[in-house]
Amino acid sequence: MALIDNAIYVNGHRAANPDTLDETYAAMKSRNGFAWIGMYRPSEAEVRSVATEFSLHHLSVEDALKGHQRAKLERFGDILFVVLRPARYIDAEERVEFGELHVFVGPDFVATIRHAESPDLAKVRLRMEQAPELLALGPEAVLYAILDQIVDEYGPVVAGLENDIDEIENQLFDGDQAVARRIYDLSREVIEFQRATQPLVGMLEALQKGFGKYAAPTELQHYLRDVLDHTLRVVERGAAFRQLLDNALTVHSTLVTQRQNEETRRLSETSVAQSEEVKKISSWAAILFAPTLVGTIYGMNFKAMPELGWVFGYPFALSLMLAMGIGLYLVFRKNNWL
Repeated sequence: MALIDNAIYVNGHRAANPDTLDETYAAMKSRNGFAWIGMYRPSEAEVRSVATEFSLHHLSVEDALKGHQRAKLERFGDILFVVLRPARYIDAEERVEFGELHVFVGPDFVATIRHAESPDLAKVRLRMEQAPELLALGPEAVLYAILDQIVDEYGPVVAGLENDIDEIENQLFDGDQAVARRIYDLSREVIEFQRATQPLVGMLEALQKGFGKYAAPTELQHYLRDVLDHTLRVVERGAAFRQLLDNALTVHSTLVTQRQNEETRRLSETSVAQSEEVKKISSWAAILFAPTLVGTIYGMNFKAMPELGWVFGYPFALSLMLAMGIGLYLVFRKNNWL
């Protein structure tokens, strides 16, 4: 059902609980209070009904119908249109889930259009109803409470991201090959988180600048400044996470390069050692080949060989083989092959 909670508030107290939007419009006029209309994924007809009743600007209505908007605050006359990006950390999947909330705030109404489970606006409504003096400040107080709830819900997201970054730092030096992918995925989550939180600073500062012009109650001004302080801390944490992940990626790249260099060095050392062995083997093969060559030639026993009839032919052949072997050995020894 699109209409989740719907009430008329007079002097900070719930005065009526209309069942339909038409009953809400009638009750507002008869009770002289303000309406707080909470909708969850409403139909176009329901959004158009609210837009017609409260004279919402057509551009803000189109944004609310299309969705997928960036966080922003726009003022159309005496009506504020606020787009917020709530977030919650899904621990089982190690990811951040982002929602979208559209808030219309006028002199006598607040209309919220929620497109995700977060934020928990029922908690916001309960909190405000338990503080009638705050709720009596009007629709702007409801906007403050919604902003405060969203910023509070960023807390567990910050804690979850911080825990993931701590785990990544441990993985970096454990040689885990999957860490690069995890850094990339987490960086993407942090960037999206920054897109959701950073605009809030400008939005809250813009609200502060309008305090005097729109005569915002002093107490409400204090509350909004407190939300701004909390938002700045969240934004700073997001920027720090981004820097940490950039550093982690750099460290990972350095470690990978070092491991590659060490592997290359080991391969080079192995290649050098193998080359030395090849030199030794080749040297001994050459030394053995020389007498074998002489012996093979003399073993042919051709009649035309003059050494066959020579008395010193056999000793000469042996001496020649020995001399060649010793000569090659000395040459290889001098060149450090042996």
